[in-house]
Amino acid sequence: MLKTLGQLLSTSLAACVLCACGGGGGGDTTPPAAGNPPSEVGAGAPSGYSLVWSDEFGTGTLPDTGKWVYDTEANATGWYNNELQYYAVARPENSKISDGKLVITARKERLTTMKDYGGQNYSSARLITRGKASWTYGFFEVRAKLPCGKGTWPAIWMLGTSNEAWPGNGEIDIMEQVGMTPTEITGTIHTAATAGTFGKGSMTHVNDACISFHNYQLTWTAESLSIGVDNVSYFTYKNPHTGKASWPFDSPQYLILNLAIGGDMGGPVDDSIFPRQLEVEYVRIYQKK
Repeated sequence: MLKTLGQLLSTSLAACVLCACGGGGGGDTTPPAAGNPPSEVGAGAPSGYSLVWSDEFGTGTLPDTGKWVYDTEANATGWYNNELQYYAVARPENSKISDGKLVITARKERLTTMKDYGGQNYSSARLITRGKASWTYGFFEVRAKLPCGKGTWPAIWMLGTSNEAWPGNGEIDIMEQVGMTPTEITGTIHTAATAGTFGKGSMTHVNDACISFHNYQLTWTAESLSIGVDNVSYFTYKNPHTGKASWPFDSPQYLILNLAIGGDMGGPVDDSIFPRQLEVEYVRIYQKK
């Protein structure tokens, strides 16, 4: 999902408009070859890591404002990548805590009374930790059940905290999926060196992603980024040690959870599917002790 207004100042961005819901249209989606080395993601948090931040979604009825911010900056102008949703603030119909889970719901509706309404035919929510929490390195785990239905585009991803034009401060897409291919899960990274492309990434299959909860994971160190599902890594990007253009990942990034509709990656929308939900059981972030 393309970025913040401040990050859109780069004139090169026009060439990258397909590059994110958290990033790319999936990047290089070549499945990992058989016989890959053992997963870097490991069974839960790696040895020597301790929990530094979490949300178990166990209290309240709306997302915790001490941890999350609603991102609405492009509602009036229209969201990036030709997405079709309006992101609502503190509206239970679009984001709520229910039965120990965060539930983000996309609906077919026009919220015409909203001051920043931009003509959208769909509503949803986009939650970010920007200004509340950010991290450099760590093990990130989000347990979620994804929506199905043609036109949905959920993402779990990260962006740098600086105001540098995208993708100069880097983007990490821990999970992207689209309803037209619901079993395909992609992980992608974006840097200045990948600008004008779909980024670098890979794809794996999760056959029951829309009916069961799975752990979407990132292990981020000074030497590599490893993205996986259920303790199995399917994409690793190694630090090439050639400078910030190819490795901007030594600075803090914040977390984003959202459910977009349509757009360059989400594709045509089947209006008969709504409402559709992205459910998150927990978010847990660990760092080395």
